[in-house]
Amino acid sequence: MKSRIYHNPRCSKSRTTLALLEERGVDVEIVEYLREPPLRATLARLLDGLGGAALAMIRTAEPEYAAFARARPEPTRDELLDLLAALPHLLQRPIVEVGKRAAIGRPPERVLDLLR
Repeated sequence: MKSRIYHNPRCSKSRTTLALLEERGVDVEIVEYLREPPLRATLARLLDGLGGAALAMIRTAEPEYAAFARARPEPTRDELLDLLAALPHLLQRPIVEVGKRAAIGRPPERVLDLLR
Protein backbone atom coordinates (compact mmCIF):
# COMPACT_ATOMS: atom_id res chain seq x y z
CA MET A 1 0.00 0.00 0.00
CA LYS A 2 1.52 3.35 -1.09
CA SER A 3 1.46 6.17 1.41
CA ARG A 4 3.09 9.53 2.01
CA ILE A 5 4.29 11.02 5.28
CA TYR A 6 4.89 14.72 5.81
CA HIS A 7 7.82 14.22 8.10
CA ASN A 8 10.14 16.19 10.34
CA PRO A 9 13.05 13.92 11.29
CA ARG A 10 13.71 16.03 14.41
CA CYS A 11 10.23 15.23 15.78
CA SER A 12 9.89 12.11 17.94
CA LYS A 13 6.20 11.62 17.00
CA SER A 14 7.13 11.84 13.34
CA ARG A 15 9.97 9.32 13.72
CA THR A 16 7.72 6.95 15.69
CA THR A 17 4.96 7.21 13.08
CA LEU A 18 7.39 6.49 10.26
CA ALA A 19 8.73 3.47 12.15
CA LEU A 20 5.17 2.13 12.65
CA LEU A 21 4.53 2.33 8.92
CA GLU A 22 7.84 0.72 8.02
CA GLU A 23 7.33 -2.10 10.57
CA ARG A 24 4.09 -2.95 8.77
CA GLY A 25 5.77 -3.02 5.37
CA VAL A 26 4.00 0.08 4.11
CA ASP A 27 5.56 1.62 0.99
CA VAL A 28 5.95 5.15 2.28
CA GLU A 29 7.15 8.22 0.46
CA ILE A 30 8.86 10.58 2.89
CA VAL A 31 8.29 14.28 2.33
CA GLU A 32 10.47 16.40 4.58
CA TYR A 33 8.10 19.34 4.47
CA LEU A 34 10.61 21.79 5.92
CA ARG A 35 12.97 21.07 3.01
CA GLU A 36 10.23 20.69 0.40
CA PRO A 37 7.35 22.90 1.56
CA PRO A 38 4.01 21.66 0.25
CA LEU A 39 2.14 23.81 -2.22
CA ARG A 40 -1.10 25.39 -1.06
CA ALA A 41 -3.02 22.96 -3.31
CA THR A 42 -1.31 20.04 -1.55
CA LEU A 43 -2.23 21.48 1.83
CA ALA A 44 -5.86 21.82 0.70
CA ARG A 45 -5.85 18.19 -0.45
CA LEU A 46 -4.43 17.07 2.91
CA LEU A 47 -7.08 19.07 4.73
CA ASP A 48 -9.80 17.43 2.64
CA GLY A 49 -8.30 14.03 3.47
CA LEU A 50 -8.28 14.84 7.18
CA GLY A 51 -11.95 15.75 7.00
CA GLY A 52 -11.78 18.23 9.83
CA ALA A 53 -11.15 21.85 10.63
CA ALA A 54 -8.12 23.54 9.12
CA LEU A 55 -6.96 24.59 12.57
CA ALA A 56 -6.21 20.92 13.35
CA MET A 57 -3.35 21.07 10.84
CA ILE A 58 -1.63 23.93 12.64
CA ARG A 59 0.81 23.97 15.53
CA THR A 60 -1.11 26.60 17.45
CA ALA A 61 1.46 26.91 20.27
CA GLU A 62 4.02 28.51 17.95
CA PRO A 63 4.62 32.27 18.36
CA GLU A 64 3.91 32.97 14.68
CA TYR A 65 0.47 31.45 15.02
CA ALA A 66 -0.24 33.46 18.17
CA ALA A 67 0.56 36.68 16.30
CA PHE A 68 -1.61 35.58 13.38
CA ALA A 69 -4.51 34.66 15.71
CA ARG A 70 -4.43 38.05 17.42
CA ALA A 71 -4.98 39.71 14.05
CA ARG A 72 -7.53 37.12 12.87
CA PRO A 73 -9.38 35.60 15.85
CA GLU A 74 -11.70 33.62 13.55
CA PRO A 75 -9.59 32.75 10.51
CA THR A 76 -11.14 31.19 7.44
CA ARG A 77 -10.01 27.93 5.89
CA ASP A 78 -8.34 29.89 3.09
CA GLU A 79 -6.47 32.14 5.52
CA LEU A 80 -5.17 29.11 7.41
CA LEU A 81 -4.06 27.39 4.21
CA ASP A 82 -2.30 30.58 3.13
CA LEU A 83 -0.57 30.73 6.52
CA LEU A 84 0.65 27.14 6.23
CA ALA A 85 1.87 27.73 2.69
CA ALA A 86 3.85 30.76 3.89
CA LEU A 87 5.08 29.18 7.15
CA PRO A 88 5.36 25.41 6.67
CA HIS A 89 6.96 24.91 10.09
CA LEU A 90 3.48 25.55 11.52
CA LEU A 91 2.21 22.33 9.90
CA GLN A 92 1.15 19.76 12.47
CA ARG A 93 3.33 16.69 12.24
CA PRO A 94 3.37 14.11 11.08
CA ILE A 95 0.59 13.89 8.54
CA VAL A 96 0.18 10.59 6.73
CA GLU A 97 -1.76 10.34 3.51
CA VAL A 98 -3.06 7.09 2.03
CA GLY A 99 -5.11 7.54 -1.11
CA LYS A 100 -7.60 10.32 -0.46
CA ARG A 101 -7.51 9.92 3.31
CA ALA A 102 -5.11 11.48 5.78
CA ALA A 103 -4.42 11.43 9.50
CA ILE A 104 -2.25 13.35 11.92
CA GLY A 105 0.06 11.02 13.83
CA ARG A 106 -0.75 12.31 17.31
CA PRO A 107 -0.66 9.77 18.75
CA PRO A 108 1.35 7.88 16.12
CA GLU A 109 -1.01 4.87 16.23
CA ARG A 110 -3.80 7.06 14.86
CA VAL A 111 -2.41 6.64 11.32
CA LEU A 112 -2.91 2.88 11.44
CA ASP A 113 -6.63 3.38 10.77
CA LEU A 114 -5.64 4.54 7.27
CA LEU A 115 -4.22 1.08 6.54
CA ARG A 116 -7.53 -0.72 7.06
